[in-house]
Amino acid sequence: MATHLITGAGSGIGEAVARRLLERGDELYLVARDAGRAKELAARFPGARTLVADLANPDRISWALDKQPLPDRLDSLLHIAGVCDLGTVGELTTRVWQSTLAANLVAPAELTRLFLPQLRISQGHVVFVNSGAGLNAHANWSAYAASKHGLKALADSLRAEEHAGGVRVTSVYPGRTASPMQAKVHQQEGKEYDPARWIDPASVAETVLLALDLPRDAEINDLTVRPGR
Repeated sequence: MATHLITGAGSGIGEAVARRLLERGDELYLVARDAGRAKELAARFPGARTLVADLANPDRISWALDKQPLPDRLDSLLHIAGVCDLGTVGELTTRVWQSTLAANLVAPAELTRLFLPQLRISQGHVVFVNSGAGLNAHANWSAYAASKHGLKALADSLRAEEHAGGVRVTSVYPGRTASPMQAKVHQQEGKEYDPARWIDPASVAETVLLALDLPRDAEINDLTVRPGR
């Protein structure tokens, strides 16, 4: 039985990944931003364990985790949580920049740092669910795209540093995926949201499991997923 730590399990891709892993009997640790959210996740994913750590405040993650029982080893660390606020460079405030970078880049870096010892023991796998915006930036997407470009750099550096020790690192770049975040994006864009137009989160979950289940003689570094419609 493999052990996985997942951020973003409350909705969208993270929820789909958590359900697939739980269904096949794996052990899950789900990160929640507060105790109320942790209780909700525990009810939705029977048998899963929860860890309370607010990704919006990376400076406090280590302090929060020090007060909770942690896994002795991890087979994977799955970074799936994220936030997105659109706006032009001329409009975005430092608050938006800082909150976006904190949740989408600094928190994954800090969680990775804290759990690297467990991942090294098991020669585990770090998966960053990035975004198409992590490869190409467009108008009104500067803060989000910058955070995701940075996440790519984090993954690439981590891979170069940990490859010799057997830790695998994968970045997944989904296109627009039907999720609560996508509904919010459409609202910010002033567009009607039709989830049928976009990738099903379960399809992205399949790509994550593909990377996790690949035999040890191979590694997927980067995987791009685009809507098929």
